[in-house]
Amino acid sequence: MVTKATGVTLDVWRLGEEAGRVYEQQDIATKEIMQYMYTESIGELDERLKNVDTSLAAARDPDVSLSSANPNQYVASGTSNRFERDTIRLNATSYAKRLASRRNLIYQYTLQKYYKLKFSGIAEDIFTRTRSRVDQRIGELIPDAVQKFTAVYESLYSENPENWSNAVHSCRRILQDLADAIFPARDDSVIQVDGKERIVKLGKENYINRIIAFVEEKASSERFEEIVGSNLAYLGNRLDSTFQASQKGSHSNIVDRDEADRYVVYTYLLVGDVLSLYTKI
Repeated sequence: MVTKATGVTLDVWRLGEEAGRVYEQQDIATKEIMQYMYTESIGELDERLKNVDTSLAAARDPDVSLSSANPNQYVASGTSNRFERDTIRLNATSYAKRLASRRNLIYQYTLQKYYKLKFSGIAEDIFTRTRSRVDQRIGELIPDAVQKFTAVYESLYSENPENWSNAVHSCRRILQDLADAIFPARDDSVIQVDGKERIVKLGKENYINRIIAFVEEKASSERFEEIVGSNLAYLGNRLDSTFQASQKGSHSNIVDRDEADRYVVYTYLLVGDVLSLYTKI
């Protein structure tokens, strides 16, 4: 049976477990395996290690001399301190292991933070370059979308879930503006799919179909067409379902700000991908 030794609060105990400060040891009296947590700081452990030599010197065996009864036998003037010295060495080994563990924990934590910050900086640089490029294209083709994106960002800073839904609705309107600019509404088109005719609706409300049709016309890479097309179809369906829910007085589709953030980022990057084709016309 494993039991926890008392002496610290539950919160401190949990932190000790996360930091690797908890260890097991058998209780001599009950024979139970007990859990303990050492609370010494790095400074305390380091100081104890520095004092090991002094402690060992203090625990050396007493002086010996020749026995008066037997000239060939040495006798100690006191008892042996071997047990005390063994205990000091054992404790020193424990202190050294704990100190090494603390230093390794700090190293791993620092390394993790370093790579996290480095990755964050890389991602930020990439998005900054992408945003600069996309902003320029949006400003040239659909300038009204710049103001809408600004309103979207402001809505995402709100603590009101209704504003998050409004941000998503704005993304829908931005894609509608994009479709009107690059592929205006027209009569439905008939295409061949697996030997069968299929009607593709290209009316005013079919903005996703119109953007996909534009991509299919202008993309030089089938892979690019597949990725952008599938992402557009997914995003368009999600935006439309959110819009329809709002028309019924419900904003339940946007459950948190993270979800709204994703739709905004997807919209922004997809607009950039589509407009990269427009510049090649």
